[in-house]
Amino acid sequence: MQKFLLSAAAFAFVATASGVAMAGPACTKEPRDKWLSEEAMKTKVAELGFKVKTFKISGPCYEIYGWNKDGRKAEVYFNPTNGEIVKAEIGG
Repeated sequence: MQKFLLSAAAFAFVATASGVAMAGPACTKEPRDKWLSEEAMKTKVAELGFKVKTFKISGPCYEIYGWNKDGRKAEVYFNPTNGEIVKAEIGG
């Protein structure tokens, strides 16, 4: 029983800690009716030189996974009201 409780406690800690670590940026506080449409945002992302593998809504952000204009892997969060980059993680 004690082993089960320790395992449950460890799982709860890891789940909580990973949730905090995985939280994305706060891109906007505006309601969704003020956001650019997904199609308009996809066009803007392409104009910035990104090739999109995955496009999604992530909390208060538009988020893409794909490649930048140099062919490097990219995970990018955008402000959905104006298309500005809020956070970008570019790989090697």
